[in-house]
Amino acid sequence: MLLLSVIGLLIVAGTVLASGGGSSSTAHGSTHRTITSAPAHPVTLVVEASGDLLIHSPVWEQALQDGGGSHYNFAPMFARIKPYIDQADIPLCHVETPMTPSPPTGYPVFNTPPELATAIKQTGWRACSTAATHSLDQGQRGIDDTNRALDRAGVLHTGEFSSAAAQATPLIWTVKGVRVAFLSYTELTNGIPSPHPWSVDRANAPQILADARKARRVGAQVVIVNMHWGDEDVNQPSGFQVHLAGQLTRSPDITAVVGQHVHVVQPIRTINGKLVVFGEGNLISNQTPDCCAAGSQDGMIALLTIVVDRHGARVTSIHYVPIWVRHPDYVVLPAGIAAKTDPADAAELRASYHRTVSIVGRSAYVQPIPDHLG
Repeated sequence: MLLLSVIGLLIVAGTVLASGGGSSSTAHGSTHRTITSAPAHPVTLVVEASGDLLIHSPVWEQALQDGGGSHYNFAPMFARIKPYIDQADIPLCHVETPMTPSPPTGYPVFNTPPELATAIKQTGWRACSTAATHSLDQGQRGIDDTNRALDRAGVLHTGEFSSAAAQATPLIWTVKGVRVAFLSYTELTNGIPSPHPWSVDRANAPQILADARKARRVGAQVVIVNMHWGDEDVNQPSGFQVHLAGQLTRSPDITAVVGQHVHVVQPIRTINGKLVVFGEGNLISNQTPDCCAAGSQDGMIALLTIVVDRHGARVTSIHYVPIWVRHPDYVVLPAGIAAKTDPADAAELRASYHRTVSIVGRSAYVQPIPDHLG
């Protein structure tokens, strides 16, 4: 398989050392500096990052149908991309909408069935960013319930918090002997004010840089920053994105920057010598060109290769999998491979693949999977 040739047969080996988002952390980070020695030999980590889990009403209605009408089952929607998630060392997702036990709702004020958290775990995601435009749609209760759902499913999370102490504790866990920190921030909350200063991490350079320094002080060797940012339906990064990316990539504390929010894919660019994934598009949604941008059914799964050695940690390359959300069953398809195996949708899949590659780009360090369509 093409994926295996790129990232190999990798085993997820995460042991939680500190938890940053939930109401019930498994451990708390120390405020004292932790001395972490460099690995005796270079360690290669593959980080998977993908776009918005944006659960419109037709999506959760399909999940109810997939659950036989008795419960919500989102897992079938992700079955075709599960191999890419399973084979990453650090599989990360982005939760766009709150999850509470109240009746589900869609746009414009979302509430998603908590069973989504179960599907996240079943698909193989290890940790999720939760700072998003819709984080506050259900207020602090929505944040607390979302954190509780992810905790119960055994999924790490960061970006929205149930206490000041949780916000102050960076999410750090160990993968292949390397301590990895994951931070999450949003530019917008649709004008909804935070119930507390600590409810949701907001995107501003001083805070992000301070949090990255803190993560390093407590022993993180790799710091991954997730940004929910940009102008909706616009493929090119906004001025805010470009300026903030410049500030973040200048920091020696930050290893990688990935992002989403605008519902379409955005480029992968090199800024200050570091590769930045500006926008992965939607991973799942009900958006189509009929309502929204031409590429709103497109997205990508980014696979970042990070090498950790005595010189530090750096992203050496990024492979990405163009994806397309099939309607009306909302199955997420790897566009390039499915174009050969799903003849009914082959034309749409080929068009989606070419749209994504034309925007995201390719270079010696950035390549799509597959690299070309036959």
